[in-house]
Amino acid sequence: MGGNFDYRFKAKDSILGAQMLFVAFGALVLVPLLTGLDSNVALFTAGLGTLVFQAITKGKVPVFLASSFAFIAPISVGVAKWGIASTMSGLAAAGVVYILLSLIIRVKGSKIIEKILPPVVTGPVIMVIGLILAPVAVKMAVGEADASNIIPQSKALLISMSALFATIAATLLGKGFVRLIPILIGIITGYIVAWFFGLVDLSPVYNAKWFSAPDFVLPEFNLSAILFIVPVAIAPAIEHFGDILAIGEVTGHDYLEDPGIENTMLGDGIATSLASMLGGPPNTTYSEVTGAVALTKAFNPGVMTWAAIIAIVLSFVGKIGAFLSTIPSPVMGGIMLLLFGAIMVVGMNNIVKAQSDVTEPRSLTIIALILVFGIGGMSFSAGKFTLEGIGLAGILGVFLNLVLPQARKE
Repeated sequence: MGGNFDYRFKAKDSILGAQMLFVAFGALVLVPLLTGLDSNVALFTAGLGTLVFQAITKGKVPVFLASSFAFIAPISVGVAKWGIASTMSGLAAAGVVYILLSLIIRVKGSKIIEKILPPVVTGPVIMVIGLILAPVAVKMAVGEADASNIIPQSKALLISMSALFATIAATLLGKGFVRLIPILIGIITGYIVAWFFGLVDLSPVYNAKWFSAPDFVLPEFNLSAILFIVPVAIAPAIEHFGDILAIGEVTGHDYLEDPGIENTMLGDGIATSLASMLGGPPNTTYSEVTGAVALTKAFNPGVMTWAAIIAIVLSFVGKIGAFLSTIPSPVMGGIMLLLFGAIMVVGMNNIVKAQSDVTEPRSLTIIALILVFGIGGMSFSAGKFTLEGIGLAGILGVFLNLVLPQARKE
């Protein structure tokens, strides 16, 4: 399996752990900032989720778990429609999906997941996740996200485009550590431009306490929210395989066998459900942190233990959450323009890498209906229950894949 690993928890690794958290920080707080969740709660649940993951995988995998981008759209819709507490019940249920998948893999092997969730299903579902909130990104970028606080379009565009181009420049031209934090660089650039336009109000930072508990929110059972959000879990569940393979390639260790994909999936699922029980976004393994591991050769999972502990400590610093709340919406809008498009491209790449013939009638039917139902706003209602958007698209894709006959060979 390769690799000589030292899994001991060393105090000197605290600096490396802080660096790993810094790499993850921009993406970690972006999800709560976009969805209305508490940033300090996201910090706490990222740290707690990483520690839980390490406990389940016996401290063998050097990964950091934090806010999942795949759930931005359903969280945004859910919070607006049912409130944070009800949305949390749906997110907790999504974690249960991971746990069930881990049990299925334990019994049937990983091949069963490929049968239920092939690229022809997961690809278009990921595309729907990326595209469904594209109008929201545009509204934020042009300063129209908040009807009570409209920002002049000329100023908003200068801010959002500066954040966008800084992110792109860091991604394409950055070297070493800079290339690992493009979102953070984009946010900082946009924030500075917004400051010059007088759109930054730091009074919340002055008024906030230095130390205060995160604003935890307990979930409230809501069947509609659960059925809306649960299907979204199929996309990051499939991505989990890719993330574990990626860190294995970096370290030279086969994590699919040791500690086993069934255990890494279980750890991810429990971390996600636990985060949602406290009002935090679902967790996922962070590819940017994997990039940092490759760059620094910090293969000791104890580094991630330190990153998790530091995240938990910082979650109790009230001024951090207050400062993040001062970021103007056009800054986030500029980042979202690229982010949501990138998620869509990831879904497209899922299909391309599988070398699927998308014009073959069966594949065409599945992909077309997932995209149109998901993006077009199709919904089905029965009493108070409604199934729509990503949830409907995901369930439809799985159903069609299981019932439609395979293409006949000529």
